[in-house]
Amino acid sequence: MARPKSASHDLKRDGILDIAARCFAERSYPAASMNDIAAACGTSKARLYHYYESKEAILLDLLERHTQRLLAVIAQTEAKAQRENLDERAALHALVHGLLQEYETSATRHAALLNDTKFLSDTPDPALGTPSVSPRDLILNRQRDIVAALTRFLKRAYPQRLTLANQTALTMMLLGMINWTFTWLRPEGPMSYAQFANEVVAVMENGFKAP
Repeated sequence: MARPKSASHDLKRDGILDIAARCFAERSYPAASMNDIAAACGTSKARLYHYYESKEAILLDLLERHTQRLLAVIAQTEAKAQRENLDERAALHALVHGLLQEYETSATRHAALLNDTKFLSDTPDPALGTPSVSPRDLILNRQRDIVAALTRFLKRAYPQRLTLANQTALTMMLLGMINWTFTWLRPEGPMSYAQFANEVVAVMENGFKAP
């Protein structure tokens, strides 16, 4: 009979994922080994294999959880907008703040999403629930869902500005402003993530003109 998981099993997995994300960010995914991750966790490789069967399994779980969290932020913002009767621009501004708040505490996980998804297998895996979907497809589809949601928020907020011809460009422009903050924005630096969110909102509303 299989031994039941302990109540702290997922908590331990979260700790492993945080450490693995740091290893991937510092060494790169290809260079980081299971030995490196185990050593950073202060455990043995055999113990690490108790939780994950491979480095790719760690990466997939890391990216699944991170993309689920980003989609949850979007859903929570939709609910907040409805609950508080926010207008469309206020809803978009709330989403920018929500995403940047999440990025502040998940910088290395977000770095893995942007840099390491390409290392996931592109071989379909029935264990994922859809026989034709590969691990890489799963995460890429989640990313597409996030981009599509942001486009919807933008179209509702600026219906006269977005068209079929420019909506992708403007969505990616906004993502470009916030997605790469892990490379330069530090919580202990002169500008907080919340302050930067205010600056992003100001650029959307006014461009670089003085408010």
